[in-house]
Amino acid sequence: MTVEVFLRLLKQHILWFILIPCVTAGTAFYVTRNEPKVYKSQATLYTGLVSRYSLLSDKQGGVVDRSASAIDNILTTLSSKETLLQIGIDLLTDHLRLQQPDSLVLSAAGFQQLRQSIPPTWQNALFVNSDSTDLHKLIDSLAKSPYDNPIKALLIQPGSHYSIQLLGEKLKASARKNTNDVLTMEFESSDPAVAQKTLVYAIKALNYRYSNLKTSETNSVVNYYEDKLKKAKQALDQAEANLRAFNTNNKVLNYDEEARNVATSREELIKAYNEELMRKDAAKASLDALNRRTTQQGTLNAAQADLNEKQKKLTDAENKLANARAYGQPKHVITKLQEGIAKASEDLKISAQKYDAATNTSDGVPAQAMATDRLAKSLEYDESVARLELYKKRINEYQVKTNEYTPLGSQLRQLERGLSVAEKEYLDLLQQVEQSETRRQDIAIGGTLEIMDAPDYPLTPQVSKRMQLIAIGAGAGIFIALLLMALRFWLDNRIHSPEQAEQQVGMPVSALFPTVSKPNVFSKATLASRNMFEQLFNAVNIEISQATSKPFPPLVTLFSIGSKQGKTWVANGLNQLYAEADQKVAYCYPRVTGKEQKELIGGITLFPYTVRPDFMNVTGVDYLIDYNHGFDASQFDRIVLELPPLLTNQIPVYLLKNSVLSLLVVDANSAWARAEKQLLSLYVRVTNQPILLILNRVEGNYIDVPGRADVRKVPVGTERSVLSQRNMP
Repeated sequence: MTVEVFLRLLKQHILWFILIPCVTAGTAFYVTRNEPKVYKSQATLYTGLVSRYSLLSDKQGGVVDRSASAIDNILTTLSSKETLLQIGIDLLTDHLRLQQPDSLVLSAAGFQQLRQSIPPTWQNALFVNSDSTDLHKLIDSLAKSPYDNPIKALLIQPGSHYSIQLLGEKLKASARKNTNDVLTMEFESSDPAVAQKTLVYAIKALNYRYSNLKTSETNSVVNYYEDKLKKAKQALDQAEANLRAFNTNNKVLNYDEEARNVATSREELIKAYNEELMRKDAAKASLDALNRRTTQQGTLNAAQADLNEKQKKLTDAENKLANARAYGQPKHVITKLQEGIAKASEDLKISAQKYDAATNTSDGVPAQAMATDRLAKSLEYDESVARLELYKKRINEYQVKTNEYTPLGSQLRQLERGLSVAEKEYLDLLQQVEQSETRRQDIAIGGTLEIMDAPDYPLTPQVSKRMQLIAIGAGAGIFIALLLMALRFWLDNRIHSPEQAEQQVGMPVSALFPTVSKPNVFSKATLASRNMFEQLFNAVNIEISQATSKPFPPLVTLFSIGSKQGKTWVANGLNQLYAEADQKVAYCYPRVTGKEQKELIGGITLFPYTVRPDFMNVTGVDYLIDYNHGFDASQFDRIVLELPPLLTNQIPVYLLKNSVLSLLVVDANSAWARAEKQLLSLYVRVTNQPILLILNRVEGNYIDVPGRADVRKVPVGTERSVLSQRNMP
């Protein structure tokens, strides 16, 4: 919304901005006509929440500022229902003791009102009782009684000085700015004595309830910590008993020292075992080496025996050959014996080589020395094996002991941890008990609020707020008027201004006409409409001159989405201008009653036509006009065709192809919604011609009225021209 639109809306709704603020201000004036005088009493209390020296100041190493929560606690205590009830009871007790009005206690009006509030059946029990203590107890019991009674009604009903609701609304307290050590209290009442006495009893009730609450709070805290301390002491004793029983049952003097000794001894035993194992392995290696050398000595003996055997076989073969020769054996026998000698000689040579190899080794040792060494290493190996068996036995014994000590260590640590936790909890609770007892003593010493400024007796009433309320009422009226104007503007989907029409329709406004109730009377509306017709006439002629491809005479189409938009009125205005220019115009318009006939009025020929069921298939204007009317387009300079409303009729698709220009007439007070937008988009798709938007019946403040010298004098129009802007389709 622009500033111009806003100012126009203000101008349109100026009556609202006059009447509504006057009504709201008048209402405030009437409501406050009997506004009573208000007296305010004030008092100042010293809380000492920040700067007070207490028993805890030295222990805390300085003053701890806990005033934020403490001041809230004080204010909450003051505004509690029980405190307000106690204030009302004290104040009512003081007033019931009066036998006559007292300006320092209760004025005559309040005294009379109190007397009237007590039924006669209760007056003897309440007014005669002069003992303030007994009277206070009686009023307190009646206030807390489950049954209805006059005292309870006085403490509940809103208009009473003793009402809990009134006391909660009028009794105000707050910490003074920049410090929470000082608390200011004030109370407003129509009776100055009541204002003062209410503050007196409020301070009394606040001190009593606040100190009791703080004391009871510390008592509950001390009792809580003492109970927890007893349980913690029992848990500590139980933990010590469990540890003592563990040491007794497992015969443990010092578990850590014994476990350390067992681990050290086991490590030393494992070290000795490993050393002995290495000595055993060394003895075993020496014994294996001696065994291998003994095996080599046996090989030499075998080689010597084989050599002797081979020598013996060679000697026997030579003896057999010698005997065969001596006895003259056959040659083949001798040859065979020679071959045996050769083979035996070769075997002897091989045996001799083996014997030489066995006798020529580098580590050859005498057999006696080898036997001595082998015996010594064998004894050493057996001794080492015996010692290893002993070591293993001892290691297994230590392993059994270690296995026994491992779970004992876990149990012992658990017991010691439980003892440590119980001891720490006990010491913490013991400290908490000491602190809570100190806090209780501190509250008992300085838990009350001290009066710095006692409640004063107000001598003059407060400045009346009547003018402020009237001003607020007027401001509320202006706000309501603005709200109603905004709601009407946002919720109304009608077109009220050219800017809104351009935004909703989607095309610029070419002409806008004000509401003309009397066209033949010289007025601002007629001046503006005549000037606007001249402008529209020029725009139409310019568009016609630009269209060179359309047939002659040019066809100008007037259409609207809904009915009663003012198409006929706009057409008559244009027709009159064409008639004044000595141009023949054929004005074709749809029949309404069915009785319309062809007319000739001042150079303008009016052709009514009937909207037929095949209206969308019409290709020319001559198909619309009745044959007996003798329509001949060549006889005219302009043809103005008025279409029926698109909402209830068909669009002449083929006829619009020959149109030079379309004029869309929209009434400023008509709605423009989804249906209108869809029909306009269909019309735009059908025709390729220019469309001029004409906004009809616009508010006068959107129209620029020309001077009389700028308006051309025209003769009085025809009868059709004086018709209303909305009484035609």
